[in-house]
Amino acid sequence: MCLLDEVLSWDITRASCRSSTHRSAENPLRAHGRLGAVCAIEYAAQQWRSTEPLIASAAGVAAPRGFLASARGVQLHCARLDELEGDLVTSVERLAGDESTALYEFSVSADEVVLLRGRCSDCISGAAVSTSTGKRALVTGGSGGIGAAICKRLARDGHHVYVHANRGIDAASTVVSEVLAAGGRAEAVSFDVTAAEATRRALAGSSQRWTDSDPREQRRYP
Repeated sequence: MCLLDEVLSWDITRASCRSSTHRSAENPLRAHGRLGAVCAIEYAAQQWRSTEPLIASAAGVAAPRGFLASARGVQLHCARLDELEGDLVTSVERLAGDESTALYEFSVSADEVVLLRGRCSDCISGAAVSTSTGKRALVTGGSGGIGAAICKRLARDGHHVYVHANRGIDAASTVVSEVLAAGGRAEAVSFDVTAAEATRRALAGSSQRWTDSDPREQRRYP
């Protein structure tokens, strides 16, 4: 479902959109009758993905396809979106990027009050996620949500995926089973990425595994 109603402005580095879908009972991001403020990240991601075809069209080239790879430095200034009466206004500014990735800063506001801000990275299909038989990818936080989706996509494009879970291996093993059932290659790994020594031990013990991992294909939390 497209969550945006209207593009308010755009150029090659920044854009702004309006949306009223946070008030809709049919919003697919609702859970238990609520729409949490963190869902505003998806609004920002959709805005950038919907603006890129406009930029590509103006440049006379085909629009790239991609997906949200990570969200960092997110600051929440409210608990719920569905209780807001005013329309949401998303603002996105591209900070850096190349043919394979894009880093952008975003904010979501209502009635000129900022509700959420942060940074996101976008992984562009056909570049960072091209068919890569023989390559390996470590996806931290890969046992659920966006991380699990990235694992499946990387596996589908030919990577051997290491599905990471901070605590417990069961969820990561479930993702691995789904990848294997679809014909991909994956393994579940578990270590605390916030503990430097634990991370070093895990990687040192599997040094051969990580030799040709591509850092562009890793998902990291702040």
